[in-house]
Amino acid sequence: MLSSVHEKAPAKLNFNLKVLPKRDDGFHDIESIFQTIPLCDELLVEIGPRPESQEEMVEKNYGCSITSPDLSLPSSNTLTKAYEAFRTLTGWAEPVCVTLRKHIPSGGGLGGGSSDAAAMIRALEKLSGITLTDRQLFEAASCIGSDVFFFLLSREPHTAALVTGRGESVKYIEPRRDLFYVLVCPPVHSSTPEAYRLVDQWQKDNTIGFPMLAELESMYRGSVEGWKFNNSFTKPLASTYPEIEHALQNLLDTHALYAEMSGSGSVVFGVYGSLEDARNAVTQLRTVWQNVHLVDSYREI
Repeated sequence: MLSSVHEKAPAKLNFNLKVLPKRDDGFHDIESIFQTIPLCDELLVEIGPRPESQEEMVEKNYGCSITSPDLSLPSSNTLTKAYEAFRTLTGWAEPVCVTLRKHIPSGGGLGGGSSDAAAMIRALEKLSGITLTDRQLFEAASCIGSDVFFFLLSREPHTAALVTGRGESVKYIEPRRDLFYVLVCPPVHSSTPEAYRLVDQWQKDNTIGFPMLAELESMYRGSVEGWKFNNSFTKPLASTYPEIEHALQNLLDTHALYAEMSGSGSVVFGVYGSLEDARNAVTQLRTVWQNVHLVDSYREI
């Protein structure tokens, strides 16, 4: 049996993100295309020493102890929720120690916490020798968060999907492999609850056009210049945080074929048809923004 596992947790971009009105249960349905990109957090998950007493178990938060040099995590987070979900579903209760290296900007709309949770589940499967069924994976994602369904239900490293419902309806599709993405990370942190609150307020008096759900996949496959994708979060967030609007305009000024905010923000991204165009954009953007990333479908460049 393995004693340690190293896992990568990729970020995702949203192409189109339509947020529907709040449901009776407090959740929102969405219509979106998600695609992973090779900007990844890294997890080292190790079988930890057993606590000597019940008091030590409580004091040290067994059985999941987390060290993250790059981020201060609350005691309850997506990694601890993933561990508890796995333990509940399988009965496997070995204590683990997790070292998390964050490379995905937090509060950026790139799905880092959800992807970390999915990577945690994969690591626990390898450590325990237990492979969860599709039904168990779905149950685990339900306990953690809406974006976790996308990351957890596919075991492919490069993935795209049409995502609907609250995030639990995931139809995997062939991902684009011919584009380059430049990410700009404004110095803004937007929590998901705040972002949804702003959307709910904004939608009372405003509307925005979106492609029909049936059109999303064909539009995604077509010419980027013809994309009519929008993001329900962009205008409400940009009106609150002008840096988001500035970053979007800067991307368009570099002749991005398409530019939008990802998820609930605040990271924005531009799409380019060639590596040369993307690199030229990075050169320009780094004169204005400190945190800029260039990726294609396979690697961070």
